[in-house]
Amino acid sequence: MKCGSETKDYGMQEVELRKMFEKARSSLKVAVPDIVKGVKGMVSDTKEIEPLEKGILRARHDVHIFRDGTSRFELLNATITHFKPREINLSIEKAKEFGYSQDIHGKELVDGEQIVEIFPQDIIVNETCGDWMLDVSKFVDEELEKFYKVKPFYNAKTKEDLIGALVLGLAPHTSAGVTGRVLGYTKSRLGFGHPYWICAKRRNVDGDQDSVILLMDGLLNFSMKFLANRNGGKMDAPVVFSTIVSPNEIDDEVHEMETSWDYPLEFYEKASGICEPFLDIIALVKDRIDTETQYSGIGYSHETNTFDEGPKTSRYIQLKTMEEKIMRQNALQKKIVAVDAKDCLERVMGSHFLPDIIGNARSFSRQSFRCTNCNEKYRRIPLSGRCYKCGKDKIILTIHQGSVRKYLKIAQNMARTEHLSPYLIQRLDMIEKEIDSIFNNDKVEQKSLFEFM
Repeated sequence: MKCGSETKDYGMQEVELRKMFEKARSSLKVAVPDIVKGVKGMVSDTKEIEPLEKGILRARHDVHIFRDGTSRFELLNATITHFKPREINLSIEKAKEFGYSQDIHGKELVDGEQIVEIFPQDIIVNETCGDWMLDVSKFVDEELEKFYKVKPFYNAKTKEDLIGALVLGLAPHTSAGVTGRVLGYTKSRLGFGHPYWICAKRRNVDGDQDSVILLMDGLLNFSMKFLANRNGGKMDAPVVFSTIVSPNEIDDEVHEMETSWDYPLEFYEKASGICEPFLDIIALVKDRIDTETQYSGIGYSHETNTFDEGPKTSRYIQLKTMEEKIMRQNALQKKIVAVDAKDCLERVMGSHFLPDIIGNARSFSRQSFRCTNCNEKYRRIPLSGRCYKCGKDKIILTIHQGSVRKYLKIAQNMARTEHLSPYLIQRLDMIEKEIDSIFNNDKVEQKSLFEFM
């Protein structure tokens, strides 16, 4: 017989979580940390969950999970085409083991000061990323041994043991990862990679922050069953990945990259005048595609002592408050002749501050309430003032006044100090009045109904 209804893979049911957790702990035969965190909810059509054992093992190594079942480390991109083994503490023996047998002049690699051209899928990551990889590798090894009952894979004691490990590089808003090999570490908070590798990950979106996933973690723990079946549900997840980077299949931005070792006199002569930015005599990547030199022989024009010499962290990280960040940005803009500082500041206000302030105010008026004791959520506070589930009177707002007002005064002060447009100042003042109408209601004395009769 057919009922004509849609079949569902899930339903509401009570589970004995304590008993399930104890069973998982018993099967692993390991000590469980005091805190084991999980995801807030299930977003897929089937409401699939992973085994509790994996969550316990992650907690033992302080590894955090993304919604697709993997763990990842975010890094800002930086391009590199050449390096010296000394710069990344790579021994000559290890360099040769990885295939770096000659320097850029074709001489045998015998010294850490010789310059070699990096392979397109080798990457140099931040030292903190190396520490993270070590934690994930220990989790994966314990997962293989305790849960899958097979031999561990990495057996790493230090992050240096993971030099040569494979990772998946993944850009935001994409679903295709690219394999890379960790060649060494840098103190800069960056991920250095060949321009081919960086462009292979991206689809020409804005921003330059990508992430890496330890390959074995991705292969063992990623599942499509954890992802939502809706637009964007598969974004930021390694649904597929490429093992080989082909120059003719990557973003064509890198096709315009120069490959010459120096610039001819004609380049400087034309640069002094107003002309189209095009010169036939300068070799580009696109001239090498589908030839024997498409992966090697790329030149550079200036020598450096150490490729990552300079600031190790960006000002955005060093400056802690939004007020400090916007003031420093404005001060820098005023020093640049090519920048209209006032126009830039108005654009920041219009595209970031105003939408944030208005959005936070709207979220406040639509917010829910939460019981701090049992985490039960309510659209309205119960008339009794107590949680229906646990009976406690610890129900609080989920969005507070401070989060609504936090950027308002900064924006108003900057707008007046920098003499921005009257229209912008008026908009900020009107927003302030709207916010005040929410929070600064006049206190009124409660009256009896009989007083109106």
